[in-house]
Amino acid sequence: MPLVTDRQKCAHLLRRFGLGASEAELDFYAKNGLSSAIDLLLNYETVDEAFTVPLEVFKNAKQNRVPMPGLVTWWTLRLLMTRRPLQEKMTLFWHNHFATSASKVTAPLVMHQQNEILRRNATGNFRKLLSEVSKDPAMVQWLDCQQNVKGHANENFAREVMELFTLGIGHYTEKDIQEGAKAFTGWALRRTTDPVTKTVTAEFIDRPLRHDSGQKSFLGNRGNFNGDDILNILCDQPRTAEYLVWKMWSWFCYPNPEPALVSRLAAQFRQSGLDIKALLKAIMTSPEFYSPKAERAIVKSPVDVCITTLRQLGVGESVGEAVRGTPVEAFPRARVAPAAGAMTAMKAMGMWLFYPPDVSGWKFGQAWISSATMVERMGWAEHLFGQAKGARFRLQVPTYAILSGDPTPEGAVKTLISAFDVQLKPEKVKFLVQAAQKTSGGHIDAQNAAETASAISRLMFASPEFQLC
Repeated sequence: MPLVTDRQKCAHLLRRFGLGASEAELDFYAKNGLSSAIDLLLNYETVDEAFTVPLEVFKNAKQNRVPMPGLVTWWTLRLLMTRRPLQEKMTLFWHNHFATSASKVTAPLVMHQQNEILRRNATGNFRKLLSEVSKDPAMVQWLDCQQNVKGHANENFAREVMELFTLGIGHYTEKDIQEGAKAFTGWALRRTTDPVTKTVTAEFIDRPLRHDSGQKSFLGNRGNFNGDDILNILCDQPRTAEYLVWKMWSWFCYPNPEPALVSRLAAQFRQSGLDIKALLKAIMTSPEFYSPKAERAIVKSPVDVCITTLRQLGVGESVGEAVRGTPVEAFPRARVAPAAGAMTAMKAMGMWLFYPPDVSGWKFGQAWISSATMVERMGWAEHLFGQAKGARFRLQVPTYAILSGDPTPEGAVKTLISAFDVQLKPEKVKFLVQAAQKTSGGHIDAQNAAETASAISRLMFASPEFQLC
């Protein structure tokens, strides 16, 4: 379906830069047209985030500290509840860009600290974001910066800051890596361990006595550079803007953007002083973003599958109403079951938050789809509607309330197609209706609503059309 009306364009915008185009969110963002929707999405600082759940809620009662699964659940709950979808979507993008894994950085509070840096700078200035992430204790540990000392330079961070964070492969030399590594010598971290809970925290420190203060040649520049100098030189490279535009467009719009498009957006990005919000607005207002090539062209990530479907069914808001403002000691842990269930399902689909597979992050796009992950995507329908046998977490979706407006097989199919924002051909819709008819016996009631919705959704989630957003 061509993107003709503002409402259609708003739905496309929310599928990519939000956490799905639920009917309620689409009504909210599209009420004053596309331009207003873009401004609402971008200027999320004016919106009450509506997430007040402290990390302490997820403490292990025996150990009195937050374990890594608790931190993962906390972020999943935030994705589910937030009213600032762009901020969380960009936090996820930067988490993949500056991929740091708890497989090595095992201290939950240290990983949480990095997550907050990404959120705080999600649409800010890239130069500031790069500086803060580079000095973040999780990154320092992840890329062995504390082992980088004068006379024994460790090249891990110097290599990855160019290959993955700024320039991309082929735009620097081995000599640049060696000289850059010398500039970063002395960057380290200081750990603190609570004597009672054994909780580990950390802070960045610069050790001048371990820094190589000699002359360095880097990307055609020569001087007594330190780490900050190298980061600034990298941000000043036109290639950095091009690389970031290419990666952001590929993540949010469609793969392999045209060189002319990248050049145009990169020029605007540089002119803005590497303002991320300015780049996002340039993308969101570009005609290419609303072209047929961009429509339904991105393979859904596990977050797009699990978090989005829950939000589309109103689960995020219902969980929020139940837990918002609740003191830690009275927090209803059972109400976070949807987040815990989504976290487990996303892991099975190949996306364990805080655990990217390597320093290059998750391989997105078609890489999300395999025979194993398709089984999990189909099975998500059963978890979603409480039909999964032996499931540890019951999601408590009010299924009959969702379907009661038209409790016929045809009505249920129409309702769920609309709720999940899927475009299906008539012959595929017919198969869904047949499944609903067989499961419900022709009439949907409170007793068979969940089973019927699960049968419909399992077929829908198996379709190629559902995989694209």
